[in-house]
Amino acid sequence: MTDVAAPALPRIEHLWGEPAFGSALAGRLADAYGAPLSFARRSDRPTIVANFVSTLDGVVSYATPEAAGGGEISGFFGPDRFVMSVLRGVADAVLIGAGTLRAGAGEAWTPEYIFPPAASDVAAMRRRLGLALQPTTVVVSASGQLDPTHPGLSAAPALVVTTHEGRERFDSAPAGPDVVDAGVGRVDPDALVSELSRRGFGLVLCEGGPHLLGSLLERDLVDELFLTVAPQIAGRSHHAPRLALAEGIAFSVGDAPWWRVVSLARSGEHLFLRYRRDRGTHHEMEARP
Repeated sequence: MTDVAAPALPRIEHLWGEPAFGSALAGRLADAYGAPLSFARRSDRPTIVANFVSTLDGVVSYATPEAAGGGEISGFFGPDRFVMSVLRGVADAVLIGAGTLRAGAGEAWTPEYIFPPAASDVAAMRRRLGLALQPTTVVVSASGQLDPTHPGLSAAPALVVTTHEGRERFDSAPAGPDVVDAGVGRVDPDALVSELSRRGFGLVLCEGGPHLLGSLLERDLVDELFLTVAPQIAGRSHHAPRLALAEGIAFSVGDAPWWRVVSLARSGEHLFLRYRRDRGTHHEMEARP
């Protein structure tokens, strides 16, 4: 009887990066990712890392029923999906908005769903890091109007963060996700992050959508951004008001947050950028993979 060869993983070419303090990755994942992967952990709240893909002109979604997600932006590019799997693999929770859940009919926000060839490697990494079997899927919905049977709410432990009104409206099955109230009329980002902290999540991965990211950026709650730049230009017009990276906010000149580059990589014509928020002052943080 012969062993079945493990599925091949893509190779990402690491072009430049700051010195790292250890890495969560080992073996095939380390070889494929091409660089160490570690995070500075905050002591005052969860470290929040965002991961998005955009076109050259900054579009993150075509915002149509048939093309609402990031897949159409990346071209369903395998290395981008691999990076998504790795980032989900090191996270305690994956944070998404209700629009992202609805756009991903049949999807689950787990490492193996987005990139099955790396499933066994990522599962082994989570065991080695002492993480739960799956990251918790956290869905933010002001209205509470979610389908409780959506696979994204059952493929992994799930939490719905909603409003007082949304909690009364959400019809969850007895064995469905936990539901918490984090505001009146709208989900308060600070209350959301406090709930994530209360549940012991140390590293939270935000995958959108751009309105949820905008609300977190407005309160300066995002610590890092992984941005895949896909080599296409989507454009936008009055008739096609496509979504940009951060929606629902507009910083004034002088108040717009600045970021610094942590690493740069590529695969084919796609670029993989990692940015860290440059706040000028630093909270006490613990260096950990």
